[in-house]
Amino acid sequence: MKATIALMLVGTIPASVICAAPVREDLSEDLSIGNSLADMLVAGETVISREQDRINDPKLGDKGLGGGALIEQAREIYRATNGIDPATVDPSSRHGRLLRAQMDAIIEVMDANQATINATGTGFKGFIPAVFARLVNEAFARRAKGEAEIKATGPLERIRNRKARPDAWETDVIKSKLLAPNWPRDQAYSAAVETHGRPAFRVMVPQYYDQTCLACHGSPKGEVDITGYPKEGAQLNELGGVISIILYR
Repeated sequence: MKATIALMLVGTIPASVICAAPVREDLSEDLSIGNSLADMLVAGETVISREQDRINDPKLGDKGLGGGALIEQAREIYRATNGIDPATVDPSSRHGRLLRAQMDAIIEVMDANQATINATGTGFKGFIPAVFARLVNEAFARRAKGEAEIKATGPLERIRNRKARPDAWETDVIKSKLLAPNWPRDQAYSAAVETHGRPAFRVMVPQYYDQTCLACHGSPKGEVDITGYPKEGAQLNELGGVISIILYR
């Protein structure tokens, strides 16, 4: 299986995120929403990842990657993962409302970054999946208006952007659950836990390095990669990041 990571991209995640422990019936909807939001973010990152050569082509102007074009590709990936078109989720439901806020955030970010994406005479644009995800998550937070948050985080030693550092709860889950030798690959962790003084349901979706990631995060450790950061010496299939979702109740 391929997956995305918090810093650079890599593929898709399973349609069903398995809870680490039995989920009460009244929380099952929140788990489904968390899965869905993670899948949509990964779908967008997947498009940005596979379009890197075109984005970084110094001779090509308009890349045809405006918000509308990007979201259509992301919807197709989401549909292949989940078996449904995200646009058909009931817009009056909490799931539909948050999913549309996320899709609108994706469109907003792509439209706002056209000058960078379409610049000629410049090779590497720095518009990598990690940057895309951060911008989308920030735009989503504004649109969700305190109802939900999404962050691309991961093990502290793998985090390059200070804003993406895990909080205390995320750090504990990463160390005690997701990094445990016996933790099943691709299995997420979820729990009802008070966050920022509010009741919330949280989902942590693990992301693993694949060969695409290692160009920036692999060996030799310490060598500066194309983004200007030293490589971490990561190995194939190591935990590289986590999509952390908070749904306030």
